[in-house]
Amino acid sequence: MDNNKMTSSLELMPAYAMQKLLRANYTDIFSLLGMHRISVSMTNKAKTANAQTSSALPADSDSNQVPKLVDRLVVRCFLKGAERVELINALDGRKVAELAKLNDDGIFAGLAGRRVNPFRYRLRVHYPLTVEEVVDPYQFDSLLSAEDLYLFSEGSQLQAYHFLGANHRSVDGVAGVHFCVWAPNAKRVSVVNDENHWDGSQHVMRQHVANGVWDIFIPGIQALSHYKYEIETGEGHCLLKSDPYGQMMQSAPSNASRVPSWETYQWQDDAWLAKRANTAWHQAPISIYEVHLGSWRREGERGEQYLQYSALIEQLIPYVKKMGYTHVQLMPIAEYPFDGSWGYQPVGMYAPSYRFGSANELKAFIDACHQAGIGVLLDWVAAHFPKDPHGLTRFDGSCLYEHEDPRQGEHPDWDTLIYNYGRGEVKSYLLSNANYWLEAFHFDGLRLDAVSSMLYLDYSRTAEEWLPNAHGGRENLEAIAFLQALNTRMYQSFAGIIMIAEESTAWPGVTKSVQKGGLGFGFKWNMGWMNDSLSYLSRDPLYRSHHHNELTFSLVYSFTEQFILSLSHDEVVHGKGSLLHKIPGDDWQKFATLRAYFGFMWGHPGKKLLFMGADIAQRDEWNHNKSLDWHLLEFAPHQGVQRWVRDLNTLYSQSTALFGSDHDCDGFHWLDCDNASASIVSFIRQSGDEKLIFIVNMTPEVYREFRVGLPCAGAYRERLNSDSHYYGGSNVGNAGRVSSEEEPYQGMNQSAVITVPPLACLVLTLDGNLSAPSADDVKAIPCS
Repeated sequence: MDNNKMTSSLELMPAYAMQKLLRANYTDIFSLLGMHRISVSMTNKAKTANAQTSSALPADSDSNQVPKLVDRLVVRCFLKGAERVELINALDGRKVAELAKLNDDGIFAGLAGRRVNPFRYRLRVHYPLTVEEVVDPYQFDSLLSAEDLYLFSEGSQLQAYHFLGANHRSVDGVAGVHFCVWAPNAKRVSVVNDENHWDGSQHVMRQHVANGVWDIFIPGIQALSHYKYEIETGEGHCLLKSDPYGQMMQSAPSNASRVPSWETYQWQDDAWLAKRANTAWHQAPISIYEVHLGSWRREGERGEQYLQYSALIEQLIPYVKKMGYTHVQLMPIAEYPFDGSWGYQPVGMYAPSYRFGSANELKAFIDACHQAGIGVLLDWVAAHFPKDPHGLTRFDGSCLYEHEDPRQGEHPDWDTLIYNYGRGEVKSYLLSNANYWLEAFHFDGLRLDAVSSMLYLDYSRTAEEWLPNAHGGRENLEAIAFLQALNTRMYQSFAGIIMIAEESTAWPGVTKSVQKGGLGFGFKWNMGWMNDSLSYLSRDPLYRSHHHNELTFSLVYSFTEQFILSLSHDEVVHGKGSLLHKIPGDDWQKFATLRAYFGFMWGHPGKKLLFMGADIAQRDEWNHNKSLDWHLLEFAPHQGVQRWVRDLNTLYSQSTALFGSDHDCDGFHWLDCDNASASIVSFIRQSGDEKLIFIVNMTPEVYREFRVGLPCAGAYRERLNSDSHYYGGSNVGNAGRVSSEEEPYQGMNQSAVITVPPLACLVLTLDGNLSAPSADDVKAIPCS
């Protein structure tokens, strides 16, 4: 210490402060640790050896001995296990001072010489076996902006992940990580990590009382290092929580967050994004392949290894391209601890799952999809979250993200918690998360899971288990407002994306614009069509005539919303069996019925979604713990179904009549919806001059001399026939062509007598001539 200064340890750090620091409950930690300007008592050394004090002397006879207060800089630090600490000027590397050791617990403090202006510094720390130089995090001001915090609290922040969570920063040339978390009711929040040996008394964060946010910039943190937040609650309990905004997570059971990589990804999909922005998706083909990445295909001797994104680029993308799908929809990939949840109980909403590769490898996969002309949709879960203790539940000892009252906050079906959509910070968390996947990963849209459970306060509850809204109704007004804000903001921010709702009730206006009172989604899964048609599919053909309306009723409401016909993973789990398993009869009937059903689906108004495995006629119910049964493609019937789906996709993508008027009832015309006795439906899909005639027979009977109405005179080509040998059928048909007759029928001026194959779908198109079919057509028609 400078010989011209006399400063007590009490001036450097009061005793009460040391005690609180050791107990890790000093409230305003940044006002204590780090570098601060203080006033200290100073005297000059006595000029003479025999100077004596005397009351008889004049007051100013030895003024040099009177203490005076001057401004100086004090540096305080808490470094457990340290023996000595030197203060080093970061600019020139010179030693400025040695800090005094105030106790044996590692508290040091000292004056920075005669300096009065703050400067950047390092601490040279001497431990018993090593010497380290560290950059003191307590010398840095907060990196948060008032505007960001205001928008976050208001509930309109779209990019909270840019300042909450763990973000790499460089401050005055010092590289480090800025940690920030929302925990308004905590007494203390600390970053515990690999670097501080998971000691909560180190790296205590700065509290922003007005916003409930805590932050700290820690220099020198390495990418991929593990961390959590140690939170002391108002009741004095200590919680260890993963970072709600963490962009990378450790696998279970530790479930720590991880500092993300510094590396950025260089996107190559500008052409795709430009095309996407200029595509009117309601008038474009959308055929979605729903994929669970953990079980699409596996590696290893026993199929125990997940495919990584690099392998998925090589295997999944070519398959999707070959099959003619326009989009891939990934089941949830935000980090989830339990494989059996399939991702629908995420804990790390901002962390792509470790299972399939890094965040940049995920970006490379999406980039490769885009370059192959394939859109990528993400299953997104904003309806609920699990009760895992390291997650959001009672995050700071109180209900932050959920409701306190279980009648509002707990989901009875899944034993999960419901977000408090009326709280601004929760809205910002969810809005930012949606924005994160669309911005950082270039996803082409989000499919929202379990929207119905968000809309209704009494969803799956008895009369005593829910609370009405402010108007006495059952509608969740806060959730409705959140969904409207979500769709409005995402569509404004990302041109050409698709927002999809899984909504299973008759809630009006799911796909109506927010300006007109709707929820603002682009599309809605048609759950009514799915339930009715699968019920019909499972009936014996002998009894289908009594349930004909299950096949036709969906056309009553098909144009009330923008629908996607979905056969998702939910229909092939929990004892429901595979699609093939649902169908009665022998193998021939099962495969034929499935092909006919797919033909009806692709002809029906609405975009398409098929879960993986359906297009190879998977026999077993889906199992998330094993690969699809790709070996089935060694057998002709399974090959036939796969070819049929591929050719349906090809026809679909080439025919404006099938995709351009899904939202318009003028694009669909029944020829016959009442032929229950024969279990046959026939209809026309049309757009301009293009017309496709679908005839679907759901019985094993062959109908010869069957008359069908035709929209105009001419020769018609049998564009597709699911009973062709090429698809595994019995090869009954019309030799590839049909000629119209001037005989009015089914409201048409023309008609034709055709042969309708058993359990089959025929698609006729106006050809204009009676020439023999081309080689390209042979695969799609019977050879007889």
